[in-house]
Amino acid sequence: MEIERKFLIARLPENLDTCPCHQIEQGYLCTDPVVRIRRQDDTYILTYKSGGMMSREEYNLPLTAQAYEHLKPKTDGIYISKKRYCIPYKNYTIELDIFEKDAAPLILAEVEFPSEEEARAFTPPEWFAEDVTFSPCYHNSYISRYGYRPEP
Repeated sequence: MEIERKFLIARLPENLDTCPCHQIEQGYLCTDPVVRIRRQDDTYILTYKSGGMMSREEYNLPLTAQAYEHLKPKTDGIYISKKRYCIPYKNYTIELDIFEKDAAPLILAEVEFPSEEEARAFTPPEWFAEDVTFSPCYHNSYISRYGYRPEP
């Protein structure tokens, strides 16, 4: 089970360059339900995600580089590229995604939780802005189909 909240940010946090960073590329074989392939640095993963906004089932299966390259042409829509910074914050890790190419200039912060109660009780740091957890246009699967379109 993935329990996650998403936020736009007001500004980049200080000392971002000291945090671990990963280069991510991902595409979607299906968007309802979500079936995604991802390359994160030198790791390849096939992911299934059920419907839902803050909470949903998630299953990850390892892929080889060869399997990833075989599936890549079968993806729908655009490919998402982003840099992900992993930022420690209290008992959590903030995953700060800086989107590239067609999804730029979007920057999202995601935080995963062990329970919905903890997710609802979370107080974000002051550099976070709007909570977009329940807005479908900030799901990566939506962005892969329609590009980044900020809400009016």
